[in-house]
Amino acid sequence: MIGQWIGVLGVAVALYILWQIRQILLLIFTAVVLATAANGFVRRVQQLNVPRGRAVLLTLSIFLTFAIIFIALIVPPFLAQFQELIQLLPTGIEKIWQSLPLWIDQILKWIPENLSAARETLLILQERLRSETLQIDLSRIDLSEVSQQASPIVGRFLDNFFALFNNAVTVTLQLLLVLILTLMLLADPQSYRQAFLALFPSFYRRRADRILTHCEIALGNWFAGIIINSLFVGTLSGVGLWFLGIDLALAHALLAGLLNFIPNIGPVLSVIFPLSVAMQTPSWRIWMVIVLYLVVQQVESYWLTPTVMARQVSLLPALTLIAQICFATLFGLLGLILALPLAVVAKVWIQELLVRDILDGWQP
Repeated sequence: MIGQWIGVLGVAVALYILWQIRQILLLIFTAVVLATAANGFVRRVQQLNVPRGRAVLLTLSIFLTFAIIFIALIVPPFLAQFQELIQLLPTGIEKIWQSLPLWIDQILKWIPENLSAARETLLILQERLRSETLQIDLSRIDLSEVSQQASPIVGRFLDNFFALFNNAVTVTLQLLLVLILTLMLLADPQSYRQAFLALFPSFYRRRADRILTHCEIALGNWFAGIIINSLFVGTLSGVGLWFLGIDLALAHALLAGLLNFIPNIGPVLSVIFPLSVAMQTPSWRIWMVIVLYLVVQQVESYWLTPTVMARQVSLLPALTLIAQICFATLFGLLGLILALPLAVVAKVWIQELLVRDILDGWQP
């Protein structure tokens, strides 16, 4: 009896320690994701009869070359356009707010008369928007007041965000830690894998090793799929905005591609930037920007994702959204970005360990 209580106490202490170091664990998981993605390239190079050490160096050299080219050719014009975008953003958001009553008028024309409840709700919203004048000045927004007045989830999200990224030194140290861990894991992944498997009982280590293989495959498929999807979304958005004559098309395209890493929330945020710039142009461009982003997201969701990610671990949309809310609440911004790979790994372990090994074999 005493031994059982000691065991329960030990588990409780371990969980408490893990909770206290959750941000470090998330950085470690980031390094694992990056090392898993890079290890796939290393294995392909090894298939050409190249020793692993040289394969790792060749893979890192290729990544570094692409990074230098990207920074030299893309980053300078992007930063210039992004600074201009930040200056135009307050005016654009203010015009969007002022245009909402007119947009509601257009929506009311398409709503049937028998849907009285919906029409009444929109009319009340329209009246409130017309009766209130909102002058938006992003430079005067007090983020501390926003976090206090927001819901507990949003408040905790902002607290974790500013705790994690409160200064450039913290960001630099975290990036350096992730980079070093990634290189260490990539240099000798098998040793770290065996060390992790040693935490399991001896009779279950072979089964846990197979589950880790499933996780590795799922993470590799997710990483390759999200890269292709982001390139597609960014390229198509940039070409479409350039064709429509929207200023700062490069900045909008890169933001659309980067925000595509965050499912559900990212695509919605990405349309705010070009829409705020389009507010300075004729009204037909505003609607064309909205149509463009809707078409891009529909093509990406219903054609590209099922095609590219056919082998990926599928997640229900509701579970994806729940995972985003939970991980953003627990880990902040980085948790929101890594919500999908975390959910992919969690699903593999739940499906293999809990469902197949425990629940499916449970005899009455």
